[in-house]
Amino acid sequence: MLRRGKDIELKSSGEIQAMRAAGLVVARALATVTEHAKPGVSTAELDSLAEGVIREAGAIPSFKGYHGFPGSICASINEKIVHGIPSETEVLADGDLISVDCGAILDGWHGDSAVTIPVGSVSGRDLALSAATERAMWAGIDKVAAGNRLTDISHAVETAARSAASSDGIDYGIIAEYGGHGIGTRMHMEPFLPNLGKPGKGPKLRVGMALAVEPMLTLGPPDSEELSDEWTVVTSDGSRAAHWEHTVAITEDGPWVLTAAE
Repeated sequence: MLRRGKDIELKSSGEIQAMRAAGLVVARALATVTEHAKPGVSTAELDSLAEGVIREAGAIPSFKGYHGFPGSICASINEKIVHGIPSETEVLADGDLISVDCGAILDGWHGDSAVTIPVGSVSGRDLALSAATERAMWAGIDKVAAGNRLTDISHAVETAARSAASSDGIDYGIIAEYGGHGIGTRMHMEPFLPNLGKPGKGPKLRVGMALAVEPMLTLGPPDSEELSDEWTVVTSDGSRAAHWEHTVAITEDGPWVLTAAE
């Protein structure tokens, strides 16, 4: 039986186990995409590979058909931040940076995760950008614990991103318009999880909640715009972007990353 905590879905331990099964399907799909993301491969090919892994596991791609989205993954290359539509004509080239977001539904439960993949020989700045984004994600995940407030996660993400900017000598932009979210019986649920902000605000985190933590950083200002396809979001100045995400459950023992590989 699902319970609610201030409009945030609470899961039993068995339901979190079911979400873990969905998360493992997503992890396998992203591992397959990462393995095949090479120069000369189209984003449509990557989409087909991910969908094959998901359906072979008896799951359903969360994204396909979601508000009309045509793909099983979001494939966002270089200046594309999120929601890139897979295409047969979009072919990976040496030096590209591609962010791949993927979701799966298994037995009614959702998993959602994203990785940024270097294609061939990628610049040091691009690698630093991706590493900074991933570190910010893990800093946020560390705060996904009972008793904390929602924006403790946001503040940890922002602090880690600012720290990386200082150490790398790169003024990373932190995307504010898009962020993490609750997840469970639906892919996007309450609450919205910002990627920056003051700590100690928002709902108190409780055992049984599950959140997708997903920072997005850029190599330039954080300004973005949506393309005419009404999906793809790009940096306004054409600078590159990175995106990392994991689905995380709050347990008695702390955060459990449900979309991490076994």
